[in-house]
Amino acid sequence: MRSNILLACLGALPLVAPAMATAQGTSQAAPPIAPSAEAPARLAQLSVNPALLRLADRLRRLEEDGLDPRAYAIPADALAATDPAAFQAALLRASLAVLTDLLHGRVAELPNRADLRRDTAAVPLGPWLTELQAAPEPATVIDRAALLPSGAAVLKRALAAARARVAAGGFPPVPATGPDTLEPGAEDPLRVPPLRARLILTDPVLAATPGSGEAYDEPLVAAVRRFQAAEGLEPDGRIGRLTIAALNRPAETMVRQLRVALDMRRAAAPPPAERHIEVNIPFQQLTLATSGRTLLEMAVIVGKPARATPMLRVRLNAVQFNPPWGVPERNAREDLLPRFRRDPRAMMEKGFRVYSTVDGQRVEVDPTTIDWSSVNPQRFPYVVRQDAGDTNALGRIKFIMPNTEDIYMHDTPDRHLFRRPDRAFSSGCIRLEKPMELLDVVLQGVPGWDRARADRVLASRVTTSVALPHGIPVRLHYTTARVEGNQVRLRPDIYGLDEAYARAMDSSRTRLASAAGAR
Repeated sequence: MRSNILLACLGALPLVAPAMATAQGTSQAAPPIAPSAEAPARLAQLSVNPALLRLADRLRRLEEDGLDPRAYAIPADALAATDPAAFQAALLRASLAVLTDLLHGRVAELPNRADLRRDTAAVPLGPWLTELQAAPEPATVIDRAALLPSGAAVLKRALAAARARVAAGGFPPVPATGPDTLEPGAEDPLRVPPLRARLILTDPVLAATPGSGEAYDEPLVAAVRRFQAAEGLEPDGRIGRLTIAALNRPAETMVRQLRVALDMRRAAAPPPAERHIEVNIPFQQLTLATSGRTLLEMAVIVGKPARATPMLRVRLNAVQFNPPWGVPERNAREDLLPRFRRDPRAMMEKGFRVYSTVDGQRVEVDPTTIDWSSVNPQRFPYVVRQDAGDTNALGRIKFIMPNTEDIYMHDTPDRHLFRRPDRAFSSGCIRLEKPMELLDVVLQGVPGWDRARADRVLASRVTTSVALPHGIPVRLHYTTARVEGNQVRLRPDIYGLDEAYARAMDSSRTRLASAAGAR
């Protein structure tokens, strides 16, 4: 398709469609387009004007857009003097590849990333290629394409700052040794001076009056609070493990995250106009919106890295009140077995039931009669279930969204966990800070149901399910960079998915020799 567009717009020059990263990380390219009989004569009549040299120079600065110029075989300016036709042909090839990646994204797809979806039809290449051909300053067409995605200008500024920090040697490390937590007012010759040096680089208020010495004084505490707030941490000025980790995030990591953020936004499919739910895994936040208007936001608990929440596009189609919990085998052997070994009676009191299979029939077994110390966790022989109730791990409500991963959203009895800034410690499902508020929105339009009836069903302790006549789209997505006004908020790449995306961006690098070198 791209080759056909180029053929129509640029007079059948011998161009090659750009490679794009695929699920296997390999390159795909369309076969070369055979030049028409008129093309050499047309090229011979052309002369290389300064605007084309400026276009080539703009392409060599693609790093500012998060792309690698080496992927596009940009011709050297020297070729323009020795072979203008070859220079222009190579420049058009590179320009097509660059425009395609700037408009449609460098990475086409990745395994297990259902959250990534592009609407390339909304950004047709044809008009852009026509404009590139006709523009007196074609470099400005590249500039506009680079700024087309929402928030691109802010992300590009952040990327430039991160690259400058890398070039300057990165951030000075803040030692993680010493007491567990650095408290305001403390004297610490090991950590305070590098902490001050680190924050001066990113906090203009502190940079204006940096202070000195080994005391964790109030101006430095205020700068730490500002840093913590920007990082989504508790802005209390106390420096513990999470704050140290955020302070020591390498500038190179920030560069990769910002490159990925730019590419993910290119031709990104818009959210549905109907009511829909977005769960941002790195930010650990749920948003329910409709037609661009936010109806509800809340904190969520997501899967720990060892049991990562999968990226999904599903529909919420039912709600279950007072749900029992059928414990997955992995949870039973890794999480519950140690607890049964310590106190099986306490587990019974929390509503856990244990079942064995006898002659093909499931039979309940008294947990206090089992020698739990002899149970092999690698060959766990029991089925564990927890009754509905106040101590049930799913809380009082389960929001069902059918999928092959058995992932759902639910209440939790452990309400205090939502006060933690890092909330990646579930077994993959989504725990909700405000399940009742979500229930209110979900039940709107469901015949015979309202909050009063829901309260009565919950109070009955009876497991009850209600189907939603119109399912609500739900997207579990992985976005570590968020634009807020003129600022970019970054969150840790907890699952390493940004690193995988960045590798995919670079894996299809063509590494073609420059036209000057080839000729």
